[in-house]
Amino acid sequence: MMRRLLVAAGAVAAITVAGCGTTAAPSLDNAKLSAAEVLQQTAQKADEVNTYSADLVVNVSSTKGQAGGIQGTMLYQKTPQLATDITLNQVSFGGQNLPGGVRVILQGDVAYVKFDMLKTLLGTTKPWVRLDLKQLGSSSGVNVEQYLAQAQQIDLKTSVALLTASKDVKSVGTEQVGGVDTTHYAGTFPVDEAIKQLPEESRSQLQGQLASAKDVKFDTWIDAQGLPRKVELNGGAQEGSFKATALFKSFNEPVTIETPAADQVGELPKSALTPGA
Repeated sequence: MMRRLLVAAGAVAAITVAGCGTTAAPSLDNAKLSAAEVLQQTAQKADEVNTYSADLVVNVSSTKGQAGGIQGTMLYQKTPQLATDITLNQVSFGGQNLPGGVRVILQGDVAYVKFDMLKTLLGTTKPWVRLDLKQLGSSSGVNVEQYLAQAQQIDLKTSVALLTASKDVKSVGTEQVGGVDTTHYAGTFPVDEAIKQLPEESRSQLQGQLASAKDVKFDTWIDAQGLPRKVELNGGAQEGSFKATALFKSFNEPVTIETPAADQVGELPKSALTPGA
């Protein structure tokens, strides 16, 4: 049972990281900057972004002809405490839909998860399940605290660092995104070189997620303040291909990320904390 839960949680975590990662993009404050310099400048500016919201769409296809997709929204807050609220209204693959979608709220080292599959896997009776990540780690023998620390490294600044590995980024025109004037950049980055741009403690996690990919194509639309308004990532591997699109808004504006009402939250059953269960 625990193994099943971790698989489900891992899938959600991968989506979370992908959502955070796609906030990366170059900026344009000075038209004289080269495209590569724009990427470097954005890597510096990205750390100033404390909050944002995003609309996310991910489409995947396998070499066996199966296709799937994810559509949702995300709220992100870096300080005073790391917090995210991710709602995936549509999750499907191979013609099968995940009933009710998925919602995950993270505040510090506590996560609240809501999706109907938990009732089937764990027999829960409340709509939400509260996961104390530190307790989960000590009870199951999994060092969740370590993974949480790594996840906290996958912020906007870290994500932008991936794109700085591009050797062929170039400006391809100007466009409006959500009514905002932007400059459109396009390029590719080799995954192995991009990983090297990250802090050492963040590399192992991302290496596992991108191990089978080689070069990733990207398009990004940057406003006059050097902030990304839209990002598209395209990649492929032996198993298939993916396209991820993110639309960003509400940079550094107040966000409200609230935990569910207490009477709607249940604890993880003890049986799920038994190693190998």
